[in-house]
Amino acid sequence: MPHRKTRSNRAHRPPAWTRSALLAALVAGALLVHPTPSASQDAPRGGVQQHRSPPNVLLITIDTLRVDHLSGYGYHRDTTPSIDRLIAGGARFDQARTVEPLTSPASCSMLTSLYPHEHGSTRNGLRMRPGLRSLPKELDHRGYQTAAFIANWTIKDKMSGLGEHFQLYDEVLTKKRWFGLVAGEATAEDVNDAAFAWMDEHAGRRRPFFLWLHYVEPHAPYRFQGDVAVHVGVLRREDATKVDRYDTEIAFADHYVGDVLDRVLGDPRLGNNTLIVFLADHGESLGEHGYWGHGRHLDEPGLHIPMVVYWRGHVPRQRISAPASNLDVAPTVLGMLGMPVPESFRGFDWSGVLHGDAEADPDRTLWFQAHKGVVLDINETPEARRDGLMALGLLRDGRKEVAQVNRERHTIYDLLRDPKELHNLNGAGYKPSAALQQWIDDVETALERNDDTSRSDLDPEDIEKLKSLGYVDG
Repeated sequence: MPHRKTRSNRAHRPPAWTRSALLAALVAGALLVHPTPSASQDAPRGGVQQHRSPPNVLLITIDTLRVDHLSGYGYHRDTTPSIDRLIAGGARFDQARTVEPLTSPASCSMLTSLYPHEHGSTRNGLRMRPGLRSLPKELDHRGYQTAAFIANWTIKDKMSGLGEHFQLYDEVLTKKRWFGLVAGEATAEDVNDAAFAWMDEHAGRRRPFFLWLHYVEPHAPYRFQGDVAVHVGVLRREDATKVDRYDTEIAFADHYVGDVLDRVLGDPRLGNNTLIVFLADHGESLGEHGYWGHGRHLDEPGLHIPMVVYWRGHVPRQRISAPASNLDVAPTVLGMLGMPVPESFRGFDWSGVLHGDAEADPDRTLWFQAHKGVVLDINETPEARRDGLMALGLLRDGRKEVAQVNRERHTIYDLLRDPKELHNLNGAGYKPSAALQQWIDDVETALERNDDTSRSDLDPEDIEKLKSLGYVDG
């Protein structure tokens, strides 16, 4: 097995590929409902047979992207013409949600198909438990080249533990976002350049690849992206609202997603042999309920995410209205490839549904959790998991129930009639349902059992600057 490497803080961008080198690299790769849901069996599912030429897998995630600001999901602005190409030709999930609206917990759950209290990264700055099974590890064991190119400091290996799961985990942290003060990140262009250089380097290897690209735009503080502003209808920088700037950031990221899709799907030999999964790690509240941001609440703007599965010639165009989760990514990819799904994976394998061989479960229950933000202080970490829990919730049959753990506040919303969550249906003396109370008990027990002294990897000066910006709640 190749030695795993983690690269970070590049001094400069690698050179961009030529198109011919890129296509050569890609073609070479192509040759080759209860809180603890029922465990998957370690066998192929969905009636899919093992492919003689295993396809490449391209996983694209965009940070802080709420579903109702994508033009392909009905938004009035043309924010995502590139992503809309995937939506138009693949399976669009209309009711997908993240298990936690925070980047590290959500990303770790996406790859391990475990809940945050199970894998351990319940907050940014708390690492996953080592030795867990994951989608990239499973593909690695079956001969795939695996690489990740990430542009958000909260999923650095030292803060998340994700580097263990890839042959190359490249932290493309070339810039600073918070007004130039702290926190490494990269533009979408930098992420693409780094990923393309890796593919060029591996052009001669006749092995399929698993490639994860994570773009940080449109994470706060929302920047005004002038090159795409007019396209989305924002004419003047000085008149742009926060929402306007947020939309320009979406369009900026979408442009670079389009560059990737052009290169992959532009060649029919490669385009037919690459499974593409697109989703957001979580959404973003833009003033709803008086809240801007994500992480502390389980409101729909932070939970509801876009999710698309695209594989030309294998996944027909369709819209799926049954409940889905980012936990489903790993088992679905393995199911689509005809590979066994580990028993530890909690998510649902959609491969049978996507192929028309199985029915979705419209009565599925989705489970959520919210925790405090970044763990920065080493003195805080021994009890950071247990003390950081803020809210737990479930969604079943269109009704969402949320308990604020330390505030004795409980809410019930009928999302079918009240999608904006304006009318709390809880009555006087309301207590959590038996199902939600069991979820609360299970999560709290696990957090107490698994707490340890994991720590973040930020300098004290950076910590103080972040606190001054209000980004950190200790």
